[in-house]
Amino acid sequence: MGIDITVLRDLCSRTLDRTNFSGLGERSEGKVRDSYIRDDERAIVVTDRVSCFDVVVGTIPLKGQVLNQTAAFWFEKTSDLAPNHLLRVPDPSVSVVRECELLPVEFVYRGYLTGSTSTSIWTAYDRGERVYCGHTLPEGLSRHERLPEPLLTPTTKAAAGEHDELTSRADLIASGAISEERYDEAARIARDLFAAGQAWAESRGLILVDTKYEMGLDADGRIVVIDEIHTPDSSRYWYRDGYEQALSKGENPRAIDKEYVRLWLGEQGYKGEGPIPEIPDDVRCEAARRYIEAYEQLTGRSFEPDLEEPIARIQRNLGL
Repeated sequence: MGIDITVLRDLCSRTLDRTNFSGLGERSEGKVRDSYIRDDERAIVVTDRVSCFDVVVGTIPLKGQVLNQTAAFWFEKTSDLAPNHLLRVPDPSVSVVRECELLPVEFVYRGYLTGSTSTSIWTAYDRGERVYCGHTLPEGLSRHERLPEPLLTPTTKAAAGEHDELTSRADLIASGAISEERYDEAARIARDLFAAGQAWAESRGLILVDTKYEMGLDADGRIVVIDEIHTPDSSRYWYRDGYEQALSKGENPRAIDKEYVRLWLGEQGYKGEGPIPEIPDDVRCEAARRYIEAYEQLTGRSFEPDLEEPIARIQRNLGL
């Protein structure tokens, strides 16, 4: 299990950074995913781009393959809890999904008082704020401590190039962004998924700390889960072993998610504004190793990377 570091170093020079396939449909580019829409289907190419502080900061080798296959694992595992958009996975980096109407909300579930960004629940709490996204927080909590109960802390779904904004159920409904009935149904789905994700992670020796869900409406008007679910990009994971000791010492719990890259950038003084520091290959390789470790730890499967040149491989697998 795992992957040879020399392979990762070689792959640093040939990551899947950008795609532009003709004949696949209308193209749209997100921070990490390139989408191609044709009729009622969308082909989602998960690139190796990495986004921190809502900014694309570089690439990590094999990241797209890990994310795509982790999401497929979770979509299959949670299909009894909520319908999702996945139809098929024709390539390690590609999912073909049903086209859905996006709900303009990111449903962020948090189980712990943590985070390093300016909008994180810990940052707000450390500033003395005791109301966060409409929830009242008790006094006396410590960094990385488990919250009394998991909290749904929604954000707006920003357009490309803009930042998501913290909000609340009341504000979203008052603004007309989403109806009360639709919000509450999506919130129920998010709650059930987060509970299932936490339970599974615990059985695998991990803690699902927080995560975000995106949802949409299918052709029948049903709310379905879209984008990704419980991946190392959308979620924060800690190892269960050693968590209590780290908490008692005021240290960061051992993690296997994107937070490693975010913290490295923070150490360089970058928090989403100004020039982006060039991420060294050593950091990129360690991040890749952590993504792969997260996949293997969560799924119990060995990650088998496809090392073929990705553009030609995707074109062949999608019949282009």
